[in-house]
Amino acid sequence: MAGLRDCLPRLVVTIRSLLFWSLVYCYCWLCASMHLLKLLWSIGKGPAQTFRRVAREHPPACLNDPSLGTHCYVRIKDSGLRFHYVAAGERGKPLMLLLHGFPEFWYSWRHQLREFKSEFRVVALDLRGCGETDAPTCREHYKLDCLITDIKDILDSLGYSKCVLIGHDWGGMIAWLIAICYPEMVMKLIVINFPHPNVFTEYILRHPAQLLKSSYYYFFQIPRFPEFMFSINDFKALKQLFTSHSTGIGRKGCRLTTEDLEAYIYVFSQPGALSGPINYYRNIFSCLPLKHHLVTTPTLLLWGEKDAFMEVEMAEVTKIYVKNYFRLTILSEASHWLQQDQPDIVNTLIWTFLKEETRKKD
Repeated sequence: MAGLRDCLPRLVVTIRSLLFWSLVYCYCWLCASMHLLKLLWSIGKGPAQTFRRVAREHPPACLNDPSLGTHCYVRIKDSGLRFHYVAAGERGKPLMLLLHGFPEFWYSWRHQLREFKSEFRVVALDLRGCGETDAPTCREHYKLDCLITDIKDILDSLGYSKCVLIGHDWGGMIAWLIAICYPEMVMKLIVINFPHPNVFTEYILRHPAQLLKSSYYYFFQIPRFPEFMFSINDFKALKQLFTSHSTGIGRKGCRLTTEDLEAYIYVFSQPGALSGPINYYRNIFSCLPLKHHLVTTPTLLLWGEKDAFMEVEMAEVTKIYVKNYFRLTILSEASHWLQQDQPDIVNTLIWTFLKEETRKKD
């Protein structure tokens, strides 16, 4: 009888694990089937258009705009990877490190590079596998612990021990994890449109609406097919993410120019450019929820209420994990792409947070 009582907790954990992974893989194949039907429909309407790709040999001029900063590279000793970043502002000023989301790269921070260089050394990083940063081919090289170590090593390579850390979407996930694992490295934490990782994990399992909004997480578990679906119709899916009525920047937002869109398509049309970022998703279910989850850094969470991928309720719940000053601002007319959608408002909110004195919660 005592042996049965000892085995029962392990049995419950095993059953829950089996149910969780059954849900993941069942939903994964359901999403894949839906995308396969979309592909067949597209081929039926016009096979030539479906498989059309425009050759892009040279980057658009906006990627070399000197007002955004200087293109730099640094090789990390432990991993051997070469990272690309764009830096603005004088060396020696406090570091502001910017971490982009998906499908983005350093250019998504163009408005912040111009804005904060007066008082900071602003560094917009291409994360592992993105943009001009090296992209390991093995999916295991995109686990969360690798991504966290990258940021720690980048700070060391830049000659800093701490920074103001700002992350959006996947960059927001990494920023939360850095603040949890290395709180001494983060002076202030600013996250845009991504909740605390434990909030996301718990919420998605209990709310069907968020499960549907996160369907791409499951679709991305399929090898190679997601990359192919992004590339058909000359990267139409990529364009629609930023411009469509349902997922794009809202009508009151700062819409991407034709050249901005070309910058994104140029970067992600390079050979293998989509596999690295999508590999982030292929590791996420094995890494969450977190064992250690409390944030002790002053934190600002900015949220676009019209986010097509994240339920706004998760933003409110996040505050229970921050054991320090916490401020949440929700912008009612803004989309998921908040720092590009409402750059002036976002920049003002960040300045206010950076300049105010913050104190720990009692």
